[in-house]
Amino acid sequence: MGKNILITGGAGFIGSHLSKRLVKEGHNIICLDNCFTGSKSNIQELLHLNNFNFMYHDITNPIEIDEPIDQIYNLACPASPIHYQHDPVKTVRTNVMGAINVLELARRKNATVFQASTSEVYGDPTVHPQVEEYWGNVNPIGLRSCYDEGKRCAETLFFDYHRQYGVKIKVVRIFNTYGPNMHPNDGRVVSNFILQAIRGEDITIYGDGGQTRSFCYVDDLVEGFICMMNSDEEFIGPVNLGNPGEFTIKELADIVIEMTNSASKVTYKDLPQDDPKQRKPDISLAMEMLKWEPTIPLKEGLLKTISYFLTLEGDTSDVFTRKPEVIKSV
Repeated sequence: MGKNILITGGAGFIGSHLSKRLVKEGHNIICLDNCFTGSKSNIQELLHLNNFNFMYHDITNPIEIDEPIDQIYNLACPASPIHYQHDPVKTVRTNVMGAINVLELARRKNATVFQASTSEVYGDPTVHPQVEEYWGNVNPIGLRSCYDEGKRCAETLFFDYHRQYGVKIKVVRIFNTYGPNMHPNDGRVVSNFILQAIRGEDITIYGDGGQTRSFCYVDDLVEGFICMMNSDEEFIGPVNLGNPGEFTIKELADIVIEMTNSASKVTYKDLPQDDPKQRKPDISLAMEMLKWEPTIPLKEGLLKTISYFLTLEGDTSDVFTRKPEVIKSV
């Protein structure tokens, strides 16, 4: 028999992929979401299944579930600047009150609870690549602080609940992730570039394009989640999950333009406040403790992501057939 698993934010980008994976493995899933950035369309194929239940709820409010719960994945929080800066006070409440509510539920149910933290806890890092022992370089009063400091406080709560109450916890720090089900208006670099390219609009780069990111395909990340959740109880993290392949933002723009055969041109705008100059995970700990590392190269993941966004745009043509050399280069 499968486990009873609660996924908060389970209708969101990453949460929907995790929901599908765990349902397929035969677990009984409660997907909790307030659909602020998540959508029922992401989990439409699961709604009729007996081992999947959708619960409309905001985790800033206490969570009441009668059924026994074995595991909780806490993914509920807007993760793109456009969305988390829309209501920064709400973002802090989601991170802090949401963490308390899932931890209290885990405490009552004696469940293992997983926190989806973020590489943003490292801020604009002075250490490269970032290792888990690095405490970060975060502006506590900037525009991004509601998310960065909210996630840092959530980590504090997880470790304090573990030390004070013996709650079983798992904490991962997610680096840039992309793939199907990304919100088309989330303002993140991969979705922005793909949509601008397939629409023939200018590709907007903030800054000079020399800042770097590491891009992890969502299937790789979900595999890392499951490895962490089911790892030895003594290993609680935090642990970095991401792809250590490092690309400049300009390189990403060029790849997307090439893969979509787009006529888009690159334009430059000012870099937003506190935007990190470098972001790359050191995944040595995940490789050692979880035997995990990403396997999907950037172009292969982009191929699947571009196809998804073409479907959203109502374009049923295959742009890749017009540029067969792109397929060969993946």
